[in-house]
Amino acid sequence: MENNLNNLNQKNAPVVNYNAADDEIDLRELFTAIWQGKWIIIVITALFAVASVFYAINQPNIYKSEALLAPAEEQQNGGLGALAGQFGGLASLAGVNLGGGNTSNKSQLAIEILKSRQFTSNFIQKHNLLPNLMAVESWDLSTNTLTYDPDVYDPANNTWLREVKAPKQAEPSLQEAYKVFIEVISVNELKDTGMISLSVEHKSPVVAQQWVNWLIQDINAEMKNRDVDEANRSSEFLTKQLNQTKIADIRSVLYKLIEEQTKTIMFANVRDEYVFKTIDPALVPEEKSGPKRALICVVGVLLGGLLSTVLVLVRYFTNQGKNN
Repeated sequence: MENNLNNLNQKNAPVVNYNAADDEIDLRELFTAIWQGKWIIIVITALFAVASVFYAINQPNIYKSEALLAPAEEQQNGGLGALAGQFGGLASLAGVNLGGGNTSNKSQLAIEILKSRQFTSNFIQKHNLLPNLMAVESWDLSTNTLTYDPDVYDPANNTWLREVKAPKQAEPSLQEAYKVFIEVISVNELKDTGMISLSVEHKSPVVAQQWVNWLIQDINAEMKNRDVDEANRSSEFLTKQLNQTKIADIRSVLYKLIEEQTKTIMFANVRDEYVFKTIDPALVPEEKSGPKRALICVVGVLLGGLLSTVLVLVRYFTNQGKNN
């Protein structure tokens, strides 16, 4: 009885023929779909090509000015090094820094300060860089003049005209300016030589060179002022301690510490290239560094061809599914 029921169920069961090849995409069908939609692909690719060429042509040239710097040698290392070995513990207790001879650490500190928000904000304000940083549209080679975006800035009246949503204002804030400025400067240490490469990109090659020179001058001045201020504070403290002690040996040590701080101040005041010494100065570049117009056009054509091909295939298989 059970055998008869099983035979009956097998006869009534629907027959399903599964062929794994049905789930595979036929390459000939793909080529057929692409061939049928060739004109769509050609038209869309051509439109993308024209758009990319138009976009590339209208992009202003970007120029890059670069300087090669070397960490300046600490000529006063001898005296400080000797004192650090003899009286380092006492100097530390007094809050006096005798370890200033580490040129590598000082140059690394200078690089980080140069990229800091505070230094950048002061630099932008000092040299009034906001218009040339945030509103330049193009640069005229024949007249060496900058053209500003009329919707952003009016140079005749020194007025900002851009329309932005709160909390932003018409005149860019220093936070906005920092984000833009940090993108156009580059500071890299060359590991093999220990040299520092400082570069600036701008639509004007003259402005790019000028900013590089200003950055070198200002970071040297900033590091010099920091060391001079620290040496002055140390000298004041040591002088007070000297007046309060009568022990001959301690007074002798304090005299030597004050002498080294005085040397630091003198050395800083007679040396302009305090932290970075210019090996190869920045020049006004004659050739642009960007944009890569040919690459923009190639990417535009490839993108148009890819998108149009996908569109044709989606359309073809959608119609095939409806017909089936």
